[in-house]
Amino acid sequence: MLVDDKIFLGTSTHPEYLALKYGNRHGLVTGATGTGKTVTLQVLAEGFSAAGVPVFAADIKGDLSGVGKMGAAQGWQTQRAQDIGFAEFKDDVFPVIFWDLFGRQGHPIRATISEMGALLLSRLLELNDTQEGVLNIAFKLADDEGLLLLDLKDLRALLVDIQERAKEISTRYGNVTTASIGAIQRALLVLEQQGGESFFGERALEIADLMRTNSDGRGFISILAADELMRAPRLYATFLLWMLSELFEELPEVGDADRPRLVFFFDEAHLLFDDAPKVLIDKVEQVVKLVRSKGVGVYFVTQNPVDIPETVLAQLSNRVQHALRAYTPREQKAVRVAAETFRPNPEFSTEEVITQLGIGEALVSVLGEKGIPSIVGRTLIRPPSAQVGPLNPAERESIIAGSPVAGLYDNPADRESAFEILARRARDRQLAEERQRQDDELRKTERTYQDAAPRRSSNRQTPAEAAMNSLARTVANRLGSALVRGILGGLKRGR
Repeated sequence: MLVDDKIFLGTSTHPEYLALKYGNRHGLVTGATGTGKTVTLQVLAEGFSAAGVPVFAADIKGDLSGVGKMGAAQGWQTQRAQDIGFAEFKDDVFPVIFWDLFGRQGHPIRATISEMGALLLSRLLELNDTQEGVLNIAFKLADDEGLLLLDLKDLRALLVDIQERAKEISTRYGNVTTASIGAIQRALLVLEQQGGESFFGERALEIADLMRTNSDGRGFISILAADELMRAPRLYATFLLWMLSELFEELPEVGDADRPRLVFFFDEAHLLFDDAPKVLIDKVEQVVKLVRSKGVGVYFVTQNPVDIPETVLAQLSNRVQHALRAYTPREQKAVRVAAETFRPNPEFSTEEVITQLGIGEALVSVLGEKGIPSIVGRTLIRPPSAQVGPLNPAERESIIAGSPVAGLYDNPADRESAFEILARRARDRQLAEERQRQDDELRKTERTYQDAAPRRSSNRQTPAEAAMNSLARTVANRLGSALVRGILGGLKRGR
């Protein structure tokens, strides 16, 4: 049943295949909890990897990590292979790179504040329109003044600088209020407590490291550990949207290729769109439409099709629908929506079958000849070849140690950026103001002495006057030296 240039998905009345040349036409995997979505995701990931296509997938429960270990077929896998006539089924293992935004269960993933951009960062911080406007001003000011925004301390320093220069900046860019800056600072604190500080910074992730193949020509499956990340759903969703945007921005056009350059799986996809402003949904729709020509396939994995905005749903050509329950009006609507997205099969009612599917069964419709959707088939999904279920910590650590990106991202870098530049400007400004104050004090002292001295016809100083002037200058100089040491003492100690 294995054929070149296609991924074998399972068997309905006939074998169901996903053609690699249509793998970049995006897809959707849906179904209620416990119906087999994770196994389907593993089957797709294994299929793309075996065909030389790199894969990126979020691992919500840790189950997908088993793809990096040689399978040992369980009873249900062997039985499933027999049931669908899959005589070629065998145990296998696939090349894996583990990633983790927090750096605990994989290589750290970082992005810079500048790369994230004001729109995604505003969504991550849950800012209102006014606060988002102030954040846009901050990014514009950073661009105009050549300030690198790499991590959270850079953005905090810039916001403090804007607050101190509020009158000047409001004149140039628009109104900036203390209340808005305070709200952004508080949101940054919440983000930091959720672990955001470990995400922002350098070395930033290079997209090329997600597009590796091994010596056997198999695509690496990049697995993002997302079990802990799910406690910060905004960070998770914003990161995935950022990565999709980076793929779109960095990759060149390739047109219609014989296979994708990368396939991207968005698990728990509803988190991408929950409470998202329309401008953000429009951006996602635009990127999903255009990234196809960059050779990137995007597959959304979620419980209900209604979790995906209709404008995005319309772009998803390859569909795998596991069972849905229809107990509530919303669930009934989801069943109808799912049924309406398939090309009907005259042998059964799609809407009825969706609620009757067993574990591991799914309705499958993919693009066939000339890009036409196939008639939906009630399909028993093939078993995965690698281990089903998570790796243990020692196995994960072994794979991480031997990873092709080992050592590239493990240690953060902190080059000169906005924080250091603004701190230096503040010190210079404070020093200049202090020197000006000292000069003013010295001139005032000299004028006071001159006004108090008796007038003489000669400008020559008496010995007593010379001594007093010398004493005044000595006191002033010593005062100035002490203040300079107080301002620059930290710098001197740091040398």
